Amino acid sequence: MLLVLALISAIAPLSMDMYLPGMPAMADGLGTSASTVQLTLTTFTAGLGLGQLLVGPLSDGLGRRRLMVGATTVTAVAAIACALAPTIEILVAVRAVHGFAGGAAIVLARAAVADRATGDEAARLFSLLMVITGIAPIVAPLLGGALVGPFGWRGIFWVLAGLAVVMAVGAITFVPETLPPEHRKTGGLRALASNVAAVSRNRRYLGYAIGFIASFGAMFAYISASPFVYQDVLGRSPGEFSIAFAVNATGIVLATTINARVVGRIHARTMLLVGVSMIVAGGFGVAILVLTSSSPAWWAVTAALFVSVSGMGFVLGNATALAQSEVRYAAGTGAALMGAGQFLLAAAVSPLVGLAGSESAVPMAIAIPSFGLLALAAVLVLTRGGAAHDGTTDPAGEDADLTAPSPSRES
Repeated sequence: MLLVLALISAIAPLSMDMYLPGMPAMADGLGTSASTVQLTLTTFTAGLGLGQLLVGPLSDGLGRRRLMVGATTVTAVAAIACALAPTIEILVAVRAVHGFAGGAAIVLARAAVADRATGDEAARLFSLLMVITGIAPIVAPLLGGALVGPFGWRGIFWVLAGLAVVMAVGAITFVPETLPPEHRKTGGLRALASNVAAVSRNRRYLGYAIGFIASFGAMFAYISASPFVYQDVLGRSPGEFSIAFAVNATGIVLATTINARVVGRIHARTMLLVGVSMIVAGGFGVAILVLTSSSPAWWAVTAALFVSVSGMGFVLGNATALAQSEVRYAAGTGAALMGAGQFLLAAAVSPLVGLAGSESAVPMAIAIPSFGLLALAAVLVLTRGGAAHDGTTDPAGEDADLTAPSPSRES
């Protein structure tokens, strides 16, 4: 079950990172500009956010499994439509549907884990989930770089369609319903609005959620800008870019693996702060290199990015588990707000880092440390003081949903 949920969670990095090496070829093939091609990332990430925002709270009332099967099926159909898109306009539109279905699948996978685990166990499970999911950013650009030559960028989307079919079959075969009917929220839109309001009032949840979202903003500034920075600014080939991207993604897997082993002995919040600090430090390293030289050494930029990107391995699992532990009475809503914020911010970041064109690394160099500092401030200020709420009841007095035992006070 965990393997299937990890594969479903990997739909975002797979669908973003696999076609990154083919973006310049896509621009040439469809007769458009680099900034227009980046809109395919923007609409995809906007769809990811909206899919999570709508389907996550909906699943608190309808359950997880049926929605998960439907979402993975639509993801496969949308990937096929992307492969067949005749124009950039159609591709941009279809990528929004692709993202919406993928976002729905992701939020349901996270909510399913939150239904089953709490506290340090949840932090370990989310970390293991991120280890498995973290393999995707390593494999995806390498596979994309290998495919774009013989099969073109359309071949990449056919592969994504095949992977989505595997996800759908896995959900049908191995994922049971994790939210039984007696623990579901009822009351329609009124209950949905009540859940959103209650979760949004939780200060500690907001601190962890903003830390997660802002950290991902730094990550996505790197993801969306790096194909052009490496190839157009630093003069690397698509194959060399794929290797550098995979090396940096390896840092996420290493950090996440370490985190899964030490969480419980070292508090998850402490590890989260380590990760955010690494994002800030590496981001400032990139900024110094880019702003002080018109032609920085590509290996130095890669080393600084490695530090920053590796920090995400200590952020993703810990921030998710800590935030979800605060609002377990509405796990779907909590996961949805985090996921929606994560990818809606990513949708805004993509065109922003492209404002200076495809031949400047300055926007990326400014965005990474800026988002890192925002994440650090949110965690330090909003989550300090007081004991963590047990998360199984609405602290404001709304309908309680005792879906699992209370987490430990430390969590």
